[in-house]
Amino acid sequence: MKLPFISDKEPQRPDSLISGNNAEQTGASCQQGGQEIAGLVDLYSPEEDEPVSVGHSRDVLDVLLELQSIDASEQSKIRTEHAREPQKDIVEFILENNLVPEDDVLVANAEMHSMPCRRINTETINEEAFNKLDAYFIRTNWLCPIDVEDETLVLATADPGNIFAVEEAKRLTGMPAKLVLALKSDIESLFEGIEQERNDYKLDDIISDMTDVEVVQEEQRDFEDLEKMAGQSPVIKFVNYCISNAIHEGASDVHIEPKPKNTRIRYRIDGVLFEMMKSPLKMHPALVSRIKIMANLDISERRLPQDGKVSVIVGGRGIDLRVSTLPTNHGEKVVIRILDSNSIMRGLDRLGMAEDVKEAFEQQIAMPHGIMLVTGPTGSGKSTTLYSALAQMDGDTLNVSTVEDPVEYELSFCNQVHVRDSIGLSFAAALRSLLRQDPDVIMIGEIRDRETACIAVQAALTGHLVLSTLHTNDAPSSVTRLVNIGVDPYLIAASLNAILAQRLVRRICPKCKEQYTLPENIQKHARHSGIQPSELFHGKGCDSCRNSGYAGRLGIYEFLVIDEKFRDMINKDSSVNNMRQAFSQSGQASMFDDGVAKIKQGLTTLEEVLRVTQVCLEEESNITVKPEDSGNNNKSA
Repeated sequence: MKLPFISDKEPQRPDSLISGNNAEQTGASCQQGGQEIAGLVDLYSPEEDEPVSVGHSRDVLDVLLELQSIDASEQSKIRTEHAREPQKDIVEFILENNLVPEDDVLVANAEMHSMPCRRINTETINEEAFNKLDAYFIRTNWLCPIDVEDETLVLATADPGNIFAVEEAKRLTGMPAKLVLALKSDIESLFEGIEQERNDYKLDDIISDMTDVEVVQEEQRDFEDLEKMAGQSPVIKFVNYCISNAIHEGASDVHIEPKPKNTRIRYRIDGVLFEMMKSPLKMHPALVSRIKIMANLDISERRLPQDGKVSVIVGGRGIDLRVSTLPTNHGEKVVIRILDSNSIMRGLDRLGMAEDVKEAFEQQIAMPHGIMLVTGPTGSGKSTTLYSALAQMDGDTLNVSTVEDPVEYELSFCNQVHVRDSIGLSFAAALRSLLRQDPDVIMIGEIRDRETACIAVQAALTGHLVLSTLHTNDAPSSVTRLVNIGVDPYLIAASLNAILAQRLVRRICPKCKEQYTLPENIQKHARHSGIQPSELFHGKGCDSCRNSGYAGRLGIYEFLVIDEKFRDMINKDSSVNNMRQAFSQSGQASMFDDGVAKIKQGLTTLEEVLRVTQVCLEEESNITVKPEDSGNNNKSA
């Protein structure tokens, strides 16, 4: 099948590049003799009054300007915005923020790499060609077979510099290949579309089939029949659909909840629950039994909660599912937590930390000993931050070990211990044994009690770096929490290095982002924080973000480094108010301050920042700030 090209014409190289003949002449002049080498300077000699400019390497923005897709002022504006996130590739940055139409970016990028380009979708590709490479290879290399032309495999790539993947694709298929440039989003959509077609899930048809299955009456419970029913095709298809669709939607949890008239199924996406579908209530026992069978749980036990784990492969990648059941008045509620290691190993550059906070955090995790705490409520991204910190360390030269309850994500670069209180393997017991294993870095899933806290302090004082989490509302109150647990203040002052407090806020959807006017009830927060009306954006809602206005999440942080002043204060008075007042007077940015900075960058909304920091603001409002510090009006908000 002939595919529609945006451009099949091989782009011409810029005239400024050296031609083949010139290259030969230049090479010939580079002899070993001193005179010939010195003669190189005569190849080009600027006029005396001609300025010699030192510019940047030609990039896609320059090509967009040459193609008149943008003007000079737009180019300058994009460069300024990109300078705030220099770790991102310029093409990725432009597309993520919807700064230039996708077609224009694709053509310009193809011109940069002297390649043809095309847009691709499920209707324009040859599925037989697509099947020549496995799903995992396509997803990890962004290299997708889309057609066969004259016995040559056409490969669409979003990463033209990955020549090793191209050579591997040739080896795996045994065919010569030609490359065309495509958008990463097109490859992603194509991949998911084909996977969805293969599953052949038609939800209405599945539910219709399910209604034909008879359910054993409540008073005549026959668990053998229930197990048989859980293995029937419509039930299996429906459960598989719920799980695979949740993964494609980027959900972190699936909630299957029995209600008086039906079963409600909700996904937690970006920290918020969305109702996705409903199924007949009489099929609820069969759904629960199917999930229990997958997780190797007891289907005959419906009176007690159960927990299990199942590994699945979706879209060519392995994903772990944590299954939890809970008896309710209408039946068993099931929550499936989706654990995708690709989503948690993000790297510190992608967590949303301000540059100064990231640098300070990196300095702290490079320390040889001491305690580094990450605090926040459940679901605030603490595990992601800690795993990203561990990934920064050299696992080949350091003995990195973790103690977790449970081990949710398996990490290849460290040794992980799963706490099992039922057999006596508590946090404290695991830590004691771990200290006899010559560790360099220890990550403790959570400091819950005095015994664990004291062992962590001892480990820090004896030359180990300890990373852990603590459930507190902000960074300063973590010190008081440790004192309340039972750790002596002088030990805290001697061992504690720093505390990072964090929350997750939802990102504004880039596809429906627009300026807007704040509701009157929160305008005072904008005024107090110095946010200008022109800096306020939100998402109006579109199909891509399920009409929520948000897509994805990022962190907001406050970072407290324990210096000598704080150590003296911990020894003298470690009360919550005293620690918060000292933090406020130190000039370090609070989570709300960091949230305001991200609002001004157009990344999130004031409503989101207030939603996750409201408790902290209410607590801070009780702190008396000295008059000379009142200029920090973010705190007074």
